[in-house]
Amino acid sequence: MIGKAYRPCHVRVGNRVSSEEYKCRNVVLVGFMGTGKSTVSKLLADRLGWSRIDTDDEIARRAGRSIPEIFANEGESAFRELESAVIRDVLAGERRIVATGGGAVLREENRAAMLADGLVVALTADRETLLRRVIAGGEAAGRPLLAGDAEARIDALLAARRHAYDFAHVAVDTSGRTPEEIAELVLREVL
Repeated sequence: MIGKAYRPCHVRVGNRVSSEEYKCRNVVLVGFMGTGKSTVSKLLADRLGWSRIDTDDEIARRAGRSIPEIFANEGESAFRELESAVIRDVLAGERRIVATGGGAVLREENRAAMLADGLVVALTADRETLLRRVIAGGEAAGRPLLAGDAEARIDALLAARRHAYDFAHVAVDTSGRTPEEIAELVLREVL
């Protein structure tokens, strides 16, 4: 378990520990849909004894309606405004594992808040893994950005967001790994 909330994290680069240190006020998981952010965040919170916040869940709670309803009634722009407010608020705390929505990184203000108030971990996965998790897993129906041809939408979003997660302090490939293995990798690599 991490000691104090501001204990420095050492990020591994290959086989060596980077000389650059990051404050572990919070750990922020970013990545494309289906990379495992929500599931892994629960495991990390349990292991560290920290609180866990899923920004999509918090947005729905605050709005009093589901994310598909927000998209349908108010549009993506309104959703992104709510998302930015939630990210600011949750990162003001400490000792939190924060799972963000896949598009949360699209706004500069969100990336800046994440970098300022946490150690940012990008979860990645190859296309086939994402398709299996999101489409075959039945998750596509609850994701407004996948309306219509979900596979084509995933391909388009992957292309558009190809470098969107590059700002993270560290990246962990989740392809072919269980959530438990991913959580262990995150703990080993960044804490």
